[in-house]
Amino acid sequence: MMQKLLSAHGFDYSAGTIHKYMKELRLRSIVRRRKPRYEKGNAHKVFPDLLNQNFRTDKPNQIWCVDFTYLYLKSGRVRYNCTIIDLYDRSVVSTLNGEHITTELAIRTLQTAIKRHKPAKGLILHSDQGSQFTSKEFVRFCQTHFIQQSMSRAGCPYDNAPIERYFNTLKHELIRLFEFSNASELDRAIANFAYGWYNRIRPHTFNDGLSPAAARVA
Repeated sequence: MMQKLLSAHGFDYSAGTIHKYMKELRLRSIVRRRKPRYEKGNAHKVFPDLLNQNFRTDKPNQIWCVDFTYLYLKSGRVRYNCTIIDLYDRSVVSTLNGEHITTELAIRTLQTAIKRHKPAKGLILHSDQGSQFTSKEFVRFCQTHFIQQSMSRAGCPYDNAPIERYFNTLKHELIRLFEFSNASELDRAIANFAYGWYNRIRPHTFNDGLSPAAARVA
């Protein structure tokens, strides 16, 4: 990658020369790790897609999107993050980390969001068809709280594009720039990024340059 970048700017160096100078300058490449292997569970119930890629709503707490992503500690150990965003202003309404992708982590993340934002009955929660969201426990939890489940088509990430974009931002602006020695350190950084920087300060193109918090009161 570095060799191609230098060649594009008129410099012609071998890979060995570039490696030598990077070593002397103590420079390291940012390398994306392989995705951890997911084990697919059995779906209890799959719901239709109520959004059809219409990711806009005129009021807060009407449509939330949820998904999981994977994160790495300095040691290489994997942690998993579950995040819920509000499509009204793209704000993070809840984010939690765990050692595994589980229904329990998904429910705890949703519980936190409900406690903080107290949505009215009929909230739409959009997700993929992961077993965590199709499990009996998760479906029952949503029904108990009068939440309508909506699901992307299998193998179509564009059906849940806003949450995918948030995860890309999280990884480019935090995870790939810093190393985290332990789970507590990573968890604090994720919470500070989501609730502090991303929600309150960072401009968002969807909000015409306003942060989610500023857009919500505009």
